[in-house]
Amino acid sequence: MRKDTRTKQRLWRWRSNPLRRHDDIVEAWIVLAMGTVIALGGVLAGLAAAHATYDFLAQQRAGRHDVQAVLLERTPEVVVTEAGAGNARFRAKVRWTAADGTTRTGTAMVDAGRKAGAMVQVWTDNQGNLTTEPTTVAEASVFAGYAGTAAALAVGGVTYAAGRVTRWRLDQRRYDQWAREWRLVGPQWARKTS
Repeated sequence: MRKDTRTKQRLWRWRSNPLRRHDDIVEAWIVLAMGTVIALGGVLAGLAAAHATYDFLAQQRAGRHDVQAVLLERTPEVVVTEAGAGNARFRAKVRWTAADGTTRTGTAMVDAGRKAGAMVQVWTDNQGNLTTEPTTVAEASVFAGYAGTAAALAVGGVTYAAGRVTRWRLDQRRYDQWAREWRLVGPQWARKTS
């Protein structure tokens, strides 16, 4: 089969044809719209989600600060098993001085095997409250990539599903139309035996 024949077969809904129905034109526009929204909408949604995630994590990094704190209790030693080292961080009470000069206490994740009175690094927010360590730039890039991919797939999936449902409804409408036409024409073709 020649290349131009295959192209004509793919674009049959767009050609002028006495057998072409209005539903064929509607279906062609639906397929075109689906492809456009999946391609462009997926890319735009993915980029928007990736940028939003990266910006959010950058703001989070800017609002968290590392501070030196005093460990108030001893942390357990690491238990080494045949599978390898156990949990190397434990929750423990610490005391630190906030940016406003007040002394505060709380619990933070601390490395195993540390003695009371040791200096440890903890992370605080702008109000001086303990928080988790912010993501690194590399981790933020990976999370932004995941968010962008998920958004693009979601837009593509929802668009594809909506298009398939619409095309299914068009098919149902065509089947109903064929059934009505057959009820009119079918009796004329039936054999009459006498």
